[in-house]
Amino acid sequence: MRSVSFFIRYLFWLCLIYLPMDSHADWLNFRGPGANGVVSDCADLPTDLAAEGAIAWQIDLPGRGLGSPLVVGDRIYLTAASGPEQRQLHILCFSAADGAPIWERRFWATGRTMCHKKTCVAAPSPASDGQSIYAFYSSNDLIAVSLDGDVRWMRGLTLDYPNASNSLGMSSSLVVADDTVVVQVENDSESFAAGIDTATGLNRWKIDRPKKANWTSPVVMQVDQQAVVALQSSAGVLGVLPKTGSALFDFDGGASTIPSSVAVGDTLYVPSHGLTALRASADGSGIEKLWNEGAQRPGTASPIVVDGKVYTINGAGVLSCGDPQTGERLWRIRLKGPFGCSPVSNGSHLYIFNEMGVGQCIDITGEAEARVVSEVELDDTILSTPALSDDSLYIRSDKHLWKFSKPTE
Repeated sequence: MRSVSFFIRYLFWLCLIYLPMDSHADWLNFRGPGANGVVSDCADLPTDLAAEGAIAWQIDLPGRGLGSPLVVGDRIYLTAASGPEQRQLHILCFSAADGAPIWERRFWATGRTMCHKKTCVAAPSPASDGQSIYAFYSSNDLIAVSLDGDVRWMRGLTLDYPNASNSLGMSSSLVVADDTVVVQVENDSESFAAGIDTATGLNRWKIDRPKKANWTSPVVMQVDQQAVVALQSSAGVLGVLPKTGSALFDFDGGASTIPSSVAVGDTLYVPSHGLTALRASADGSGIEKLWNEGAQRPGTASPIVVDGKVYTINGAGVLSCGDPQTGERLWRIRLKGPFGCSPVSNGSHLYIFNEMGVGQCIDITGEAEARVVSEVELDDTILSTPALSDDSLYIRSDKHLWKFSKPTE
């Protein structure tokens, strides 16, 4: 018995020794883990964004971009587009510790690069499965590289589908689920969504979509421990299995074409006639409408659900908090807008940057209503959604990438 007890204690300490020290969650796509904008391992994020030393570093970027940064391990990845017609496409990798460049890859756009002046060719956020980086651009170029920048495959989707574009530019971001990159290429002409094999770059499936310009991004739900990708459009929301494209549900009540839905497990909060809550059936029988609240209409920013509350920001910059069971508004406060990005949260605070580059940290732990606890002015146009990881916040503009973290003592 004594030898058994010693062996158990030995295994316990051995596990402690070899337990990974870096346990932070990677930020692998637009709005991070679960594509919902919330992480739970950033309790020590700075709440005073203007404090001396809160900006850990700032670096210059070579071109325009609205896509969010990705965080994979100790590296930051993001995309950009440069040149008079934004035909030069960039994938960039930096050290999270100090912002030092690690590598850069450049490609030529094969599709249309015409965009509204407010957006750009590198508007979609890239995505990762922790093994590769998948970059997508308004030119409908889709590129896979390793974490070290080795090219794995490239697809010029405009070469395959020449009429897939709109006059303002595309901006739908990618998600990765079940070894499949899901891309929405929705527009007024050749509108489709496709599931791309992560290993080969070939189509697993392709489905026709409503012929109307759409800038929303796909969202991964968990329905009975199964990944389901929700594709939002002006017609509503279609839930498909990522590996096959088979439809699990179809909500045809209409939805916004700018702010995206947010999922919490099998429940989806959709910008539809205000805000509509839907629950997917695990048996594949369809989707149930739980409630609709017209007063909770999002503007450009996508909704976010934090600690049992649902938050929306309307076009006037008003932040509203609602009951996720009924949609009833609990309180509202006015922020300094307008906003082109979506909020993110560590569970106790919301973080958002307006179009003029003013970052705001909002304490949402109060019983009555939230309060803005700090602001910082970056003096740059910001339309990108922040990324959170390892008690740090990353935000980019066309010109710069910043890292915020608590100053060391």
